[in-house]
Amino acid sequence: MRFSDDLTARVVEAASAAPSIHNSQPWLFDAAGDELRLHGASDRALSVCDPDARALYMSCGAALFNARLAARVAGIDCDVSRLPHPEYPFDVLAVMRARESHAPSAGDLRLYESIWKRHTDRRPFSTRHIPRLLVAAMRKSAEVEGACLRPLGRRDAAIVLDLAAQAGRELAADRGHQNELRRWLRNDAEDGIPTWALPVAPQHNPSPVRDADLLAAAGHISGAHGAYERHPQLAVLTTGRDEPEDWLRAGEALQHVLLVATLNGVSASFLYQIIERDDMREVGERSWPWPEHPQMIIRLGYGAGTISTPRRSSAEVLKPTERLQLSG
Repeated sequence: MRFSDDLTARVVEAASAAPSIHNSQPWLFDAAGDELRLHGASDRALSVCDPDARALYMSCGAALFNARLAARVAGIDCDVSRLPHPEYPFDVLAVMRARESHAPSAGDLRLYESIWKRHTDRRPFSTRHIPRLLVAAMRKSAEVEGACLRPLGRRDAAIVLDLAAQAGRELAADRGHQNELRRWLRNDAEDGIPTWALPVAPQHNPSPVRDADLLAAAGHISGAHGAYERHPQLAVLTTGRDEPEDWLRAGEALQHVLLVATLNGVSASFLYQIIERDDMREVGERSWPWPEHPQMIIRLGYGAGTISTPRRSSAEVLKPTERLQLSG
């Protein structure tokens, strides 16, 4: 089996619809024969807020999950090698190798259709509770990808909201972070966060949405306020270790969870500012109060819906094959 031009375009289009830190879309792909290679785009890395590249790896992991799913729907089963160094250059984060054809399952098809419906929603959610069976399905989808999704009870959620509020205030006061964030807040572009996708100012604090640093970087508040849910439905995505491969797999797990949620009418946004702020601190200065490795805090619920943020074209995401030089 091989990655034809049509198959590559289809897979890359799906991969490019993945969520990414500040919609930076830090991925590139190239195909040769039976291989499709995922590269981390260093020119799209965020040096201030993501000094260890955790968010870059997670973003690329989400794109990798979409690519795997799109290949399956196209009838191609793939073996995946993650961080295949030193056989490949350091910027190659994963290699998909097509090995056989098969008919996609009905579940694959439904999940694939959800790729185009999934959008980060920073607006208020209703107080409707997510059914336990759906929570169990989301937890299972994380486990399949090598991660754990832990729903937070009301007490733990309140602790996380306080941590997120403190992290948001610190990031809003950090000049370097604010300058970098402003570069990704823009309209009429094919990446970044447009102003219409920002949260509204919360009526109550701590809020369940990332508002302090985003609204501070935007330089203005529209005047719109929102009554965010007082008791948000939060879950933390964790991994057993905290190494680059774990970050990549966490991104795959995150996207699997999000697509299962989307398929069932559940929206999501993220309280990543806790992890982001901790990564900017000195080694060992972690604020997470539990003995686990958090990769993402997810707010889940039922929103009014939103639209997709901009995406780069497949032509920009595809890297010319002749530029790739294998090491050794």
